Amino acid sequence: MDDRQTQQEPATSRPRVFRDVLENLSPGYFALTMGTGIVSIGLHEAGWDLISSVLLVIAAMSYVVLWVLYIWRAIAFSEVMKAELRRPEMAFGYFTVVAGTDVLAVRLDAEGYSALSMVLVALAAVLWFIFGYVLPWQVFLTRDGKPIQSRVNGTWFIWAVASQSLAIGLSVVQSHLPQGESLIGLLAVLSWSVGVALYAGIAMLVLLRIVHFGMTPKEFEPPYWVIMGAMAIAVVAGSKIVGMESTPMVDATRALIAGTVAAFWSYCLWLIPFLVGAGVWRHFVHRVPVAYTPALWSIVFPVGMFAVASINLGRVDSLPIVESIGHGTLIVAVLVWAVVFFAMIRHYVLLAWRSRTRG
Repeated sequence: MDDRQTQQEPATSRPRVFRDVLENLSPGYFALTMGTGIVSIGLHEAGWDLISSVLLVIAAMSYVVLWVLYIWRAIAFSEVMKAELRRPEMAFGYFTVVAGTDVLAVRLDAEGYSALSMVLVALAAVLWFIFGYVLPWQVFLTRDGKPIQSRVNGTWFIWAVASQSLAIGLSVVQSHLPQGESLIGLLAVLSWSVGVALYAGIAMLVLLRIVHFGMTPKEFEPPYWVIMGAMAIAVVAGSKIVGMESTPMVDATRALIAGTVAAFWSYCLWLIPFLVGAGVWRHFVHRVPVAYTPALWSIVFPVGMFAVASINLGRVDSLPIVESIGHGTLIVAVLVWAVVFFAMIRHYVLLAWRSRTRG
């Protein structure tokens, strides 16, 4: 009997490890697709097509795999997911699904897959509309005895990122749908405007949280980099809207939006030393260990998005120094992506090896 049990343990331990991974899958794991996709877009715009194509394949594969895992998790661990939707510190991570879908759509459109791109943008629009009402409703109406304000964190900015990503996606597919130009222009301006308003509101909530409750080094997690990424994507979205075909809504707001993008970019640049300094404070001063978590993809996306924003702004407004900053940041983004990607591979390889060894 003991021998049979010993022989059966490897067969049962590995599925158990997978179930644990699936049960604890991060709500914000589509940041993997976001980060990989935006670095691929930056490389494509810089003319590094081979590396860009490799990252596109990885982004597409991650997107499909994550959808399978999320659906599987929704079926197998529905109660866990329902609980996450009511937790202020986790619920807004699901907006990475919207942003990841839009980022992949934009990159696929650049490769000529316009039909697939339009399908993905339409899916992102539906998800953005549903999540934009359901998730805040779940969070704000939940009362579990803990103050919501003390649980506001960097993942809340992904709500604004999702709105801006939709604006970019709509601006890209507009040329493929000439009969719907006016509606697409309206929706693009709407989602850009909502994203800017959300950013301002969430920034105030985060500031109030820090003032009233403080923040420990351990609490300053990677998603706070989205503070910069959410504004960088507003720069890209604004530039894309300014370049859209003439429609009543686009024409009415073109000058206003064009006047904001340079100011938004400058704010992003100002934030970078602050975020780097906070990382030094967290890991070197207070010795918070550095280990792989899915939240690290929340650093990759903002760095990549700032690179793309700088390249776009530099080209559109004829600012060579800004474009040069973009190319330099793109190199950093590739390096950060590589470190996080291989850390992720190592993490899951070691997890599989340890489960096999224990068996």
